[in-house]
This record gives sequence, C-alpha cells and structure tokens, in this order.
Amino acid sequence: MSWNKKSPLAPGPKGGAGPSEGGYLAIQGKVIAVPLAGEYVDASPYRLKGYNGRFGLYREEEYIVPAEPVSRAKFYDYKTESGVPYWKIALLHGTDCVATSVIQTCLWWNTDKRCSFCGIEISLNQGITVAVKQPEELAEVAEKAKELDGASHVVLTTGASKAPQSEISTLSKCTRAIKRRTGLPIHAQCLPPKDLGALEELREAGVDTIGLHIESFDPQVLSSMAPLKAAIGWNRYEKAWRRAVKIFGVNQVSSFLIVGIGESEMSVVEGSEYLADLGVFPFVVPLRPIPGSFMEDISPPSPERMISLYQEIAKVLKTKGLKSKDSKAGCVRCGACSGLSVYEEHSDIVCYPCRTDEETSIALELRQEVFVREQGMFEGSDVDENDERSTLLIAKKGEEVVGTVRVYPVGTGGSWVGGRLAVKKEYRHTGAGRILVEEAVRYAKARGCRRFTALIQEKNVLFLNVWAGGPLKGLKSTLGDFTKLWRRI
Repeated sequence: MSWNKKSPLAPGPKGGAGPSEGGYLAIQGKVIAVPLAGEYVDASPYRLKGYNGRFGLYREEEYIVPAEPVSRAKFYDYKTESGVPYWKIALLHGTDCVATSVIQTCLWWNTDKRCSFCGIEISLNQGITVAVKQPEELAEVAEKAKELDGASHVVLTTGASKAPQSEISTLSKCTRAIKRRTGLPIHAQCLPPKDLGALEELREAGVDTIGLHIESFDPQVLSSMAPLKAAIGWNRYEKAWRRAVKIFGVNQVSSFLIVGIGESEMSVVEGSEYLADLGVFPFVVPLRPIPGSFMEDISPPSPERMISLYQEIAKVLKTKGLKSKDSKAGCVRCGACSGLSVYEEHSDIVCYPCRTDEETSIALELRQEVFVREQGMFEGSDVDENDERSTLLIAKKGEEVVGTVRVYPVGTGGSWVGGRLAVKKEYRHTGAGRILVEEAVRYAKARGCRRFTALIQEKNVLFLNVWAGGPLKGLKSTLGDFTKLWRRI
C-alpha cells in the first residue's frame, strides 16, 4: 500500500527480526500490519485516502472499505533517566502489544548463514534502537505503554548469540522485570535450546507463551533460506515443541510458517497439520520483504495464494481445536501480520493425537469401558502388545473426551493398521466416529502410509464402506466378530 510523509499512518518497526517497515490499519474490527517500504509497495494499487474527516482504503480510485490508521503510541514521547527514547527500547505492534528484540544482534548476521528474510540488525545499524535492552528500562517502557496506550501483552524476541544460554538469560531477566512492574502476559521467541530445561527456566521467569519458529517445512527451502535453522535439525525442533506444550500448554506454543520463500503449498498445509497435532499453533504469514535483507527484491505471495492457504489451515485449526483468541500473548494473539484468524471457525467436536499423559489415560479408560465392561469383548483389559507402538487419537466435545482410535505402522512397507475405535454411547450419533476414522487415515498417510487396514467390528462394516465411498477390500479376522478392511491411500 502506498504511503508518504504526509500519511496519517504511523510508521511501525524498521528492520527488526519480524515483519517490519510498516504501519497498522483497523479495518472492520481487524488490525492489519501494512507494509510501507519496498518496490512491491510502490507498485501496489491500494491507497489510503481521507474523506469527510475519515479514511478509506481505495484500489486505484475505487473506494473499498473504511480504514482507520492506528495512531502513534503515546509512550514514544518519553525517555529513560539516561536519555534513551522509549521508542528505541520497544515499539507498539498492532494496538496493544509492546514488542522488542532484547538482543538486537545475531551471530550469523555478517555471514551467508543468516536467515535471508530477516532484518534484525538493520535498525541497529541505522541508530534507531539499542543492541541489548536493559531489563529495568524495558519494564519502565512496558509500564508506560500499559498506562498510556492500553498495552495488554508483550513480545520479546532475540537474535542468536555465541553462547545460547545468554539468550535465555536475557529473556528471563527482562521477563521478570516486566512482570514485577506490569503483570502483563509475555510471549518469548528463541531458537529451540539444546538443553530443554531452558524452557522451564523461561516459564519460571514468567513467560506465558513461546515461539519456536521453524519458518518452513520444505527441507530444501529451509536449507537455502535459513541454513542455521536447518542445521539445528528436525529432531531438536520436535523435542522442543513437545516439551514446550507440556510446559506452557496447548495453544500457547507457536511456530511461524512463512509463505513466499519457495515452499510448496503441500509443505505449508502438512506442516501446519503436524504442528497442530502436537498442540502447536501454526502461525502462517506472507513473506514481508524487508529493505536491506537478502530477500528485499522478492515479491510477496499473491492475495489469492494466501487466501487459499488460510482457508486450508483454518480447517486444520478447526479440527484440532486451536484458536488464535485462546493465545495468552504474542503474535498469534495480536494477529496483525496474518489473515489466518479471519478464516477461523469453531467445531463442536475436535480430534487430535493425545497430547498429554492424562489424555492417554482417559482414552485407555474409554476403551476399557466400551470393549470390556459394555460389550464384553475382552476379559480384564483390551490393551495388547500393539499399544506400545500405537498413536492414540481422541475426539473431544468441549473438555470431554468422547471417542478414541489407535493407529500404528506394520513393517517398513508403508502399511498401517487402525483399530480400537471406541465412542461413548451417548455420542455415537454425533459424527465422532467418522471424524476419528478420517483423522486416523490422514495421520497415517502423512507419515508414509500407502495401505491402511482397519480392524473393526462386523456391525460397522457398512459405516466404513460408506465413509470410503465404496466397498473396501476385506477378510474375516480370526478375532471373533472383527473384520479387516483395507484400502490403498
């Protein structure tokens, strides 16, 4: 969107670690981060124009919708006792988020290993921020932002340091200072630490939500655009995500997924599904080419591509029970840099792999209730040797687990088995069974399944055939009233 020095749109961050070189607009109740610099901005057909004392968004000369600029933050007018302007220490993102990079340098900035889309040291080189934020000064700024501008949450990011523990230490110190003076919920972002105990340290300091950003699920893209993150390795990210969900909770851990850096649509959707299964919120954003970054001359993805992806990811969130509004603090809660929240929908029944030991225990107890006590199909317990290698999926209505199914791989040829489908009696006509079957097949397929075998009771054969859109291949099992049905997927 075009902008000039006379525009009422207050400039936002310049050259930071996240989306920068922009301002903010309020459109129909949604706050949007608007890029204001770069060749692609100059070529934009969109304009912000005044009319009758108000403002509107125009495409060329065609009026589209009312749009109100977010005013310059009042706390920007203050300085610390040492004379540092508050706006050099932290900025207002959206309408109510105080954000800063506590360490404004990156070990890899002056190398070819730095992230191509990042601009963390640009603002530092321009003299409009400070390299390391002092905890008490940052807390002072946050307190004033809360008082004057209604700030309600905080984002703390950091560049990579030679000693990774220093990043965690600085984030922890800043968090403690801000909590003492403001009590505001705080979001921190960092690389996945080797020592996962660092995540506990951040939580104990007062961090409420955390961002562990992999940026892309396309291995080749990640290697070329963020080589350091690729070198960290998939296993370290996965372990950090899993531990973080246990520490901070479902929906309180997030990962940016950037669209427009060379990835396929499939990698974005499947990556989002993988994260959502874990309870990690996939925060899908379009590339914001930052002047001065390695990708400054790259055009961002088209609106049509982003809308299509937002719609697909929103379906994932709906099924997995994740919502941006449930995030306590951070980019997911703010949402200004992504249009994803516009497409989010609610679902009465959600389905995902068990994320906690408690959910696993509840799922096993539900199987016990259905297969042992209600139907008498097993004596004592239905648990067998296959449970050790199984993933248990659950269906939930509100906070209640209403159904479960298990899936597990067989051999190395891409064969998976699904079974032990159990739904509470009072929920057997709600579609919970269908949702569990669909998610079981999707889960297996995403992990290389080419042939899916369902071990089900004979009375449910018709249901499976209807779900599959036609008769499945099958054979009578030697296990009582069970039938094996299979199909290639």
